[in-house]
Amino acid sequence: MSNENEAENPENPLRRELPEEVPAAVEEPEPQVAEESGVPPLSGRQRLVKGLWPPRVSRAQLIVAVLLFGLGFGLAVQVASNSDGDSALRGARQEDLVRILDELDSRTQRLEDEKQGLEDQRTELENSSDQAEEARKQTVEKEKQLGILAGTVAAQGPGITLTIDDVKGTVKADMLLDAVQELRAAGAEAIQVNGVRVVAGTYLSDSGSGVKVDGNKITQPYRFKVIGKPQDLEPALNIPGGVVQTLEKEQATVTVDRSTKIIVDALRPAERPDYARSSSR
Repeated sequence: MSNENEAENPENPLRRELPEEVPAAVEEPEPQVAEESGVPPLSGRQRLVKGLWPPRVSRAQLIVAVLLFGLGFGLAVQVASNSDGDSALRGARQEDLVRILDELDSRTQRLEDEKQGLEDQRTELENSSDQAEEARKQTVEKEKQLGILAGTVAAQGPGITLTIDDVKGTVKADMLLDAVQELRAAGAEAIQVNGVRVVAGTYLSDSGSGVKVDGNKITQPYRFKVIGKPQDLEPALNIPGGVVQTLEKEQATVTVDRSTKIIVDALRPAERPDYARSSSR
């Protein structure tokens, strides 16, 4: 048979030299091999666990893990300490919670009362201080005013100077007293005659060629220093039939000068009354 084929194809000598074709071996998949070997296939989770364990930890990773563990432990301790109070209240009974609330309310009320008391005390001290200071100022001012009226302190202010030149000696004590009364009626606040302070209890009397004021003899010219409103004092002396006209009829020379500053510095000793006492408490 082969001879016939060779005879039919004499032009193809190489075909005799090629070996016969052998079919390639087909590899079977792993699952089939595994199944044939009797080992079950691995699932995805098992492969993940197998890749993570046993762990392969380096030195740097170990140090970082220790530091993170210490930090977490510290935070846990702090949170636990902060939550002790809350956990204590959370575990308390209802009666205990009511008692704690009552104590807190009572303490708050005591603190409010104490605060209000301190504020009232501060207000009282401030008012007392202001009142005391104001009372002191008023007392000092009142003392000055009374001292001026009593003649125990010096005074200054606007006013007039009344000068009476009695060359013939015809001016008597009653004429000078009329001048004093007229000046007081016109609003004189302080009067001084020849170095003698005129007060509410002042009296004048004749003494030979002169006049005595409260027992102190004065001679002419008689000079009155008067503190008050000049616009009222001078017209009061010059009214028709008044002091000036009366003195001029006695041939005395009368001069009235206005001034913005009159100084009354004659003083009288402050006398303590023998029997009268202040009734104020």
